[in-house]
Amino acid sequence: MLDDRLNTALHFILNLNFLNIRTMLLINLFRTRIQAYEKGLVMRHGALVNVLDPGLHWVGPFANVIKYDVTEQFYHEIDMDLLMDCEALSTRLKMIEVSDNEIALEYKNGNFYQVLTPGRYAYWEDGLDLRHDIIDLNVIEVDSSIPRKLLAKPQLTKYVNIHVVESYESAVLHINGEYSETLSPGIYYYWNGEQKVTISKVDIRKQQIEISGQELLSADKASIRMSLFAHYQVNDIVKALVETKDHYRQLYIILQLGLREYVGQFTLDQLLQNKTSIATYMLDFARDKASDLGIDLINCGLRDIILPGDIKEIMNQVLLAEKKALANTIMRREETASTRSLLNTAKLMNDNEMLFKLKEMEYMEKFAAKVGEITVNGGGRVIDQLRELVGSE
Repeated sequence: MLDDRLNTALHFILNLNFLNIRTMLLINLFRTRIQAYEKGLVMRHGALVNVLDPGLHWVGPFANVIKYDVTEQFYHEIDMDLLMDCEALSTRLKMIEVSDNEIALEYKNGNFYQVLTPGRYAYWEDGLDLRHDIIDLNVIEVDSSIPRKLLAKPQLTKYVNIHVVESYESAVLHINGEYSETLSPGIYYYWNGEQKVTISKVDIRKQQIEISGQELLSADKASIRMSLFAHYQVNDIVKALVETKDHYRQLYIILQLGLREYVGQFTLDQLLQNKTSIATYMLDFARDKASDLGIDLINCGLRDIILPGDIKEIMNQVLLAEKKALANTIMRREETASTRSLLNTAKLMNDNEMLFKLKEMEYMEKFAAKVGEITVNGGGRVIDQLRELVGSE
């Protein structure tokens, strides 16, 4: 009888403890709702224990729920490797690995969204329509499949070097300081990675170079200043930019030395007399040397010769004396011709009396043309007096 009572009491106590535990559990449970665009991570004591899909869920005690928007990139403070040990999470996420010297172009719903730098990125599998293109920056040239308008976006400009070669230019490409290739006119896109890409350009149109104000000494030690110009065109860009340092400066020096050599061979008078021959000499002197620089020398010409003040004054005096002597010679020649003409006229008038009378009448006409007023005296003998004036004895 006592045993039955003890068993009954013990059973009651056990049922009472079970009810208390159940009541305590129900009290500690809480309900949470995960929206259609959300996922929930159930964390207990800092560890991931479950992933909740959209719907109404009961969560046990000592746990909390972190909700995530499936349209956004997944991020958590706990190391991603530890989180991915939970199968419930690893099956719902996709991972994007971007290595060093790589970037990833992220497209959302088919449109470019952002650039991902080196790192690990997690996205929900049932989130938005995302696509990622991994770009290896060690591949120097940008693939033609990437739209060129996309490369001009601010997010990408720091990763891309854009070089424009105009229609009147030619260029050479250097990679890590070494010549790679010659570029024709166009727009070129290169990734800004570990390798250094540089482009050197040159104008391939016809151009002019001028050697101005050169102080030179002639063979007779006369100091003069000369200015020379030349037209040239770059025809070999590899020689001009790769094999030659500063081709323009070197061409200038070649022309300068040629001009000095030419002037030193002649006296001042010879230079002034043969100044047109300098173009031919300079072409012969500099054309082959310019060709070694990748330059085609087209023509040369002398712009001017400037003499010092004292030499210029002497030259002017010599020129003035020469002109005066020439003027005197011409005057003497004209006087001789005039005298000879007068002598011939006198001989003709001496031989022909009528010609002499005509000459007298011609001079009387010239005199009368200069008379402003004529006063007639002598009555009726005016005609006789005129006849006596122009007549002969």
